Amino acid sequence: MNRFVIADPSLCIGCNTCVAACSQAHLSEGLQGEPRLKVMRTAEESAPQMCHQCEDAPCITVCPVGAIRRENDAIVLNESLCVGCKLCAIACPFGAITLSGSKPIDIPEGVCSPMAPPPERAPRSVSPLLDWKKGVRSVAVKCDLCAFLDQGPACVATCPTGAIIEVSQLALDQANTRKRRQSAQPQANQLNVVAHGDRPVKGERS
Repeated sequence: MNRFVIADPSLCIGCNTCVAACSQAHLSEGLQGEPRLKVMRTAEESAPQMCHQCEDAPCITVCPVGAIRRENDAIVLNESLCVGCKLCAIACPFGAITLSGSKPIDIPEGVCSPMAPPPERAPRSVSPLLDWKKGVRSVAVKCDLCAFLDQGPACVATCPTGAIIEVSQLALDQANTRKRRQSAQPQANQLNVVAHGDRPVKGERS
């Protein structure tokens, strides 16, 4: 089973701390700063939407260059191999993959020379899957469970209410063990009462 991260809407306060932590953690590793999760809201509650770390992972199937693969019980993406074809974002059934990109930091925005006209103004953004910017190579970004951090996903570590948790096979096994013990405890108590209960008085029906 792949590891994955889930959020409890009853605990989430929509503070976007997880979004900021995700962006900062990846920027510090030289990766795209686009957050790998997005807080969705309704009138009553909120919760971050993120990669489900699918077992069958259609994003792996459609990637033509092998930039997405299964590592350490998670589906991770190598930005250095990504060619920006956008197939993974199209194939993802949960919309958990988006496209990002940045211009070289050594070239200032809007730079031009007397021999060249100013660049055209970028068109209004429509969608990461449809937008195209001159000089920017699109790179797919998806949750990698912060594989580069020893303490695990940054969103889990920084959530102020503990609404976000990481689920693994070990965590599920431990939870199942606790449930079995809890369900067996009332039965054991009931048997103990019957075994050590008051004996019926002579002449009374038991």
